[in-house]
Amino acid sequence: MRVIALVFAAFVVSSPVLAEGWEEYTYPDYAFAVAFPANPQVETTTYRVADNRSVPAHRYSVRQGNIVFKMTVAELEGTNLEESAVIDYAIRTLSQGATVRLNIPARIYVVYGRQLTVEGADGSRSMVQLFDYKKRFYQIEAKAVPGRNDSNPQSDVVRFHQSLTFTDGGSNRSEEAVRAIEEVCRGLANPAFGAGLDDPACTSR
Repeated sequence: MRVIALVFAAFVVSSPVLAEGWEEYTYPDYAFAVAFPANPQVETTTYRVADNRSVPAHRYSVRQGNIVFKMTVAELEGTNLEESAVIDYAIRTLSQGATVRLNIPARIYVVYGRQLTVEGADGSRSMVQLFDYKKRFYQIEAKAVPGRNDSNPQSDVVRFHQSLTFTDGGSNRSEEAVRAIEEVCRGLANPAFGAGLDDPACTSR
């Protein structure tokens, strides 16, 4: 099961019409699939994972209206960086010149990470999810940029994030860790929640 926090009311202007043309794109070499509203531009680039340290990466992106839909996959092989260090550095990078409004656990089935909402000083608003999985770092982001009036519907931001899946059926947690999370969150009214031991849905009962 997957978690998407219901915090989108102020993210973009809502519209009753869903965007047309969405299609799932599968990348078996990188073990993921995600839906875009159009054929994504694919770039070979680098991604900074620590101070003065960058790694090879691929970026998939589409801009539609005032929303940039972006998926980045960075190679962690040989970096010897802990998951917490990579994710914390990504959060620090995203928060430069911006304010992190939400930072909670996220998961896609049994792949666990973090979910953020970020407000930029330039008026931009982003929803981001971060995953360290099988020696790769995955960052999915929908960013609303200011200065344009043609807003995409709020539902497209949700649709983009909910479409991400890891296609090889693995996990970045041990079976014992997954059971511990499930035990903490057992009995919740909405069993879709339970992305981590510090998930507000579990700790605020």
